[in-house]
Amino acid sequence: MKRILGLLAVVLFINACDDGDLTVDTIDFVDVAVQKCPQKDILYKISDNKMLILAIPATTFVNDETPDNNPIEVQISGNIDVVYRQYNGTPTDANICDIITDATPNLTEEWTATSGTIQITSTAIKTVNATTGITQITGYRHYIVFEDIVFLKPDGTTQTYAGNSFVFGNYNATQSPLAFGFNDEAAKSTCAGDNRIFNFSSSEAFVLDLADFATLFQEEVTTTPRTAFISTSNKVTYKLFSSTIDNDYFCTTPIPTTPVLNQEWTANNGDSALGTGIIEVTTTTSTPGFFQHTIRLKKVTMSRGNSDFYLGDDYLYGTIITP
Repeated sequence: MKRILGLLAVVLFINACDDGDLTVDTIDFVDVAVQKCPQKDILYKISDNKMLILAIPATTFVNDETPDNNPIEVQISGNIDVVYRQYNGTPTDANICDIITDATPNLTEEWTATSGTIQITSTAIKTVNATTGITQITGYRHYIVFEDIVFLKPDGTTQTYAGNSFVFGNYNATQSPLAFGFNDEAAKSTCAGDNRIFNFSSSEAFVLDLADFATLFQEEVTTTPRTAFISTSNKVTYKLFSSTIDNDYFCTTPIPTTPVLNQEWTANNGDSALGTGIIEVTTTTSTPGFFQHTIRLKKVTMSRGNSDFYLGDDYLYGTIITP
């Protein structure tokens, strides 16, 4: 469907571009990759001697999936520009990205969009560990389409695409996947009256907040694992902060403003029919008078906004030791 829309946009653009001294035989940006300037909020596409430019703040692209049939919409105005250019030779990124842009090849024609709507449909780019089944989000693919765009030509006339979609293409924004750099040893919260378990690693925290704590962590060796379903009372939360975190952060009231909480992912509620979202605890003896509780998360999906990732069928959360 995307290719059909793109080809339609090309045909419309071809039919519309023979104006004055500008004769455009072919404009085909459909199969051209979207590129981004390293130091500027500018996306662009180059095809032969033509360039299509979208100057748009990076903050427009939210690192979250958009709901089905509900793209982000922004208007072409203010600090958002769409420009079509034609040169007397093949341009390069130096013609748009450098602080002082190259003067060659020469710019022979430039159209500037005066109005229109930009639609952005975002989907997560994921990798899957073939062994564990764990998924990681490594970026977001932003599919960009111009709707009802109007270009102003150098001679003062306008070129209008009312009622038509003009496909710009996919902009892939990479991001570092969540590290999940936890070791196998977790810690019971030292906050007074708290039934939370923490696993910390630098700026990451993986927290279990369990109403069923006493049932799951009995001081008795298990023959079969004890289980509970993730729910509003048995919560599993991953938090990523701007700097190193420790147990005291969670014991302070009100919650400190630093370090800043950058991301928070919440485990989906368990489903007994599907066998998902399970907290499993196996208890063995440690040293005399102590018990070791091994915690595993079974078929757990973590969500934030409209995005999610899978922790795999069997994720080892860690162990705690109780007297």
